[in-house]
Amino acid sequence: MTDVFANRAARKYPRRIQVVRVAWGAVSILFRFSPRPLWGWRRWLLRRFGATVGDQAHIYPTVRITMPWNLSLGTGCSVGDRAILYALGPIEIGARTSISQGAHLCAGTHDHRLAERPLLTPPIRVGADSWIAAEAFIGPGVTVGSTCIVGARAVVMRSVPNGQTVVGNPARSLE
Repeated sequence: MTDVFANRAARKYPRRIQVVRVAWGAVSILFRFSPRPLWGWRRWLLRRFGATVGDQAHIYPTVRITMPWNLSLGTGCSVGDRAILYALGPIEIGARTSISQGAHLCAGTHDHRLAERPLLTPPIRVGADSWIAAEAFIGPGVTVGSTCIVGARAVVMRSVPNGQTVVGNPARSLE
């Protein structure tokens, strides 16, 4: 039986992180309403909140980022309109990788085996030169290798080796 009240009462983050999350929530308005060509402004803002952001990274203003201090974006990567980087745990996106519009990278889940469902934050890693296509979902703890393609609306819950193309729900290799 699930103990929903225990889960809601549990403090998942220290007070300092909670305060920074509130600050990010307030400042993220500046991120969201910045004109599209202001790539440098959004890189700068993310860095102020602890993100590692490579040069020439293009992060669109409508991207939703939960905890930027858990985010690492490689040089020349792109994160498209309405993408969700649910960075409760670390999310690492390699150089020159494209995260297309509406894609969802979810580095947070709960331990379903325990009644209080404690928060788990396994990392997500996407290698260099990969493409996560429109509205794809990458689950917690998944590594997508370098030079991979994750097809539109694919659901990836297991790691993908370098050079693979995966599609579907659940995602399966085309090779």
